[in-house]
Amino acid sequence: MEEANQNGQVHISDDAVSTIIGHVVMDTPGIAGMSGSSISKGWAKRLGGKNVPKGMSVEVTEADVAINLRIIVHYGCIIQEVCYTLQQNVRDAVEGMMGLTLAAVNVKVEKIAIP
Repeated sequence: MEEANQNGQVHISDDAVSTIIGHVVMDTPGIAGMSGSSISKGWAKRLGGKNVPKGMSVEVTEADVAINLRIIVHYGCIIQEVCYTLQQNVRDAVEGMMGLTLAAVNVKVEKIAIP
């Protein structure tokens, strides 16, 4: 996304958006990880919050952002509540931190993490 103002241009890369979303996903209660990723919640934080691109696609246009997430939910959690909380957390981060309009946050639960 690129925006021009009186001081110049501001460009927010897809990678920057992905990094922020990755942090939000891993900080949402009930989520064990991103599907397709070998990095667990604890390891992702120890690695400095490195973005885990697997399990996530971000489409940034001039007007808005569409996000598709594939996640792993902890066993025993209420899946609908976890997904709704995740959608709200992602929406708040994208709209609040970046000033972007969020077209959609699509969440697909691909696995359940059983202890």
